Amino acid sequence: MTLRRTRAYGASGLVLAVCTVFAWQNATAAQNCDAAATPGVNWHECDKKLLILEGQDLSGANLFGVDFTSTDLRNSNLVAANLEKATLVRASLADSTAKGARFDRIEAYRTDFSRMDAQGAVFASAEMQRSNFQDANLTNVDFTKAELGRAQFHDADISGSRFSFANLARADFRGATFTAPIDFDRAFFFLTRIEGLDLSNSVGLSQWQLNMACGDARTELPSGLTRPEDWPCQFQQE
Repeated sequence: MTLRRTRAYGASGLVLAVCTVFAWQNATAAQNCDAAATPGVNWHECDKKLLILEGQDLSGANLFGVDFTSTDLRNSNLVAANLEKATLVRASLADSTAKGARFDRIEAYRTDFSRMDAQGAVFASAEMQRSNFQDANLTNVDFTKAELGRAQFHDADISGSRFSFANLARADFRGATFTAPIDFDRAFFFLTRIEGLDLSNSVGLSQWQLNMACGDARTELPSGLTRPEDWPCQFQQE
């Protein structure tokens, strides 16, 4: 009886191993770096830098680890696309639609996300220093642990977004709008520009964060927090 069970389990393990190999082979075969930009295309870890891909439909595409350095992706459809760990340094995604897209752990230094509709997108642990989110729709976006030093959020809609543990040093939120609470739990607020913002309904803010930030008399704070005496800050936005 024991021998029969051993043989049965051995056969099952062999079948599982064979299926795993075939699944890996199929996934590898599905990757096609020469394929045209189409919905659902699999460009997994492909080299797509220095290209003009303006206005393309890449909805639902597998763009994991793709190198889009300095690539023009303006006006593109990136709805539900997976760009996890992609390189987007100095790329432009301006005016694109990226609802529900995944940008986890991307490298996006000086990248243009202006006017992008990224509702419900995820930018967790992304490197996005000096990136531009001006006029973008960032409602319910997850920026947890993102590096956003000197990022620009002028006139962006950040309703319901999460910046917990994010580095917001010198980030500029002046003119940003929101109709739902924002989570700033333990975000780094060194010289963060929050002049004129009504943060009374935000969550996670602590006095130590505000003491490092740059607000003014128009900045509204949650109950129990006070404006530091040295507001407004004087510094150069390099």
